[in-house]
Amino acid sequence: MALRGNLRDFTVTQLLNLINLAQKTGTLVVDGPNEQAHIAFREGKLAYARIGQEDNRLATILHKTNRLSVNQYRTIMERAGKMPDKELGLMLINAGYVLQSDILQNLQSYYTDIIRRLFTWVEGFFRFEAELMAPDDRINVRIDLENIIIEGSRQLREWEQLQDEIPSLDMALKFTERPLKNINLSVEEWRVVSYINPRNTMRQIGSANKMNEMEVRRIVYGLLQAGLVEIVRPEGAQVPVPARTFPTENREEQKSLVNKLIRRIRSL
Repeated sequence: MALRGNLRDFTVTQLLNLINLAQKTGTLVVDGPNEQAHIAFREGKLAYARIGQEDNRLATILHKTNRLSVNQYRTIMERAGKMPDKELGLMLINAGYVLQSDILQNLQSYYTDIIRRLFTWVEGFFRFEAELMAPDDRINVRIDLENIIIEGSRQLREWEQLQDEIPSLDMALKFTERPLKNINLSVEEWRVVSYINPRNTMRQIGSANKMNEMEVRRIVYGLLQAGLVEIVRPEGAQVPVPARTFPTENREEQKSLVNKLIRRIRSL
């Protein structure tokens, strides 16, 4: 029976730490608000990762990182688009397109980046499938989890601070009297700014821009610190009490949950 749980009780960082300590082999499946991620491990090492319907074929990854030119990518996809990644990788090496080290480095970066994106998921469900392995036709890597876990812990502290500053996304925003002229904002910040209206909650703004909770809070926090916006009650709406979207703050309860999860992972 697969291990299952809720991201409100266990963060992705905690799950990675448990898998690392228990040196587990299998796949962690995480169902987020909008998409599903599969993270495969071998003896506690990260081996493979994919998220949603994202194209994670080797040729596409090498093209996105500029290891393959547009013409090279088109030619490869036309002639070998259905070739398994392991065969394609060998072909690219023999043809002199890339080195073996190029392939491994780019795959490691891609898989690690998926883990970083999961750090922003604070709502959803997970399960660990000990019998589910990485696809045979994909190239596996071996990445130690320690540095990834440390990075996730830093992001966890950032989330705690952001949630303290912005407890509920069911509140709205309105502009202050400070003008937006000569303000350098990123594309993502402008996307949020374009939806700011006392009738739109921050949750609605995030949904309209396909942003997760952490991304929305991070941008809103910056706008608040710059004095460009202020938080207000949505016009014509009652604000519900926010659900707890972070692991329990009761230390004894959390310790009990973690110990229980450790025992179950080791028993798989």
